[in-house]
Amino acid sequence: MKETVRRWRNHGILALVLVIALMGSYQYLSGYTTVSSNVNGKEMPICAVETKEKRVALTFEAAWGDEDMARILKILKEQGVLATFFLTGEWAGKYPEDVKAIQEAGHDIGNHSESHRNMMGLTEEEQKEEIMNAHKKVETLTGIGMNLFRLPYDNYDDSVIRNIQSCGYYPIQWSVDSFDWKDYGADSIVEVVMNHESLENGAIIRLHCGTKYTADALEALIAGLKGRGYQIVPVSELIYKEDYHMNVMGRQIKD
Repeated sequence: MKETVRRWRNHGILALVLVIALMGSYQYLSGYTTVSSNVNGKEMPICAVETKEKRVALTFEAAWGDEDMARILKILKEQGVLATFFLTGEWAGKYPEDVKAIQEAGHDIGNHSESHRNMMGLTEEEQKEEIMNAHKKVETLTGIGMNLFRLPYDNYDDSVIRNIQSCGYYPIQWSVDSFDWKDYGADSIVEVVMNHESLENGAIIRLHCGTKYTADALEALIAGLKGRGYQIVPVSELIYKEDYHMNVMGRQIKD
């Protein structure tokens, strides 16, 4: 009898260890789909994608003005390029016609929070409000239920990433920052991107709307990327939606 109890106790301990291990790896199953965003105990956003195809994504963050939006959309249309625009809820509420123009042009629309606050300084409930308030505004304007989220200021921890995912979003950051927000000039934007060590297959490139030189640089930047053989696609066409894991650099890898 004692031996039987001992065996069941050991089995119980083993089961508990397995449960903890699975929770630590933060894997979740949906049908036959397995997804893991945890790397060595740390939750990671998607910063790039592991792919043999020469494809990259251009992303624009819109949180402030819209002075250059019409020009950016015009250049993208002329170049036959679809991009991804991450909008704050406040920006969408201030410039609803721009939101509709982005949608009508066929670009991805992603969530950049309601008011561009540092998510790590907020409670879990406040984080969800920042996500879902913007979600509802854009959905009301466009009918689109967004599922791509870009964190303001690139500040996050495990709890923030899990909170984003619990709201039905893929957390999307970047691997190539153009530093267009530093206003160093159009040539600088092109040079920084084209000479970036992480400009490779699956790169996600960060740009902004409402900056001084981004629109000036855009045509040359697109020409440079195409000249190297890259196809420019929206983030929704670049990332894997299921059966993937991440590496320490935030690179999404297909299982």
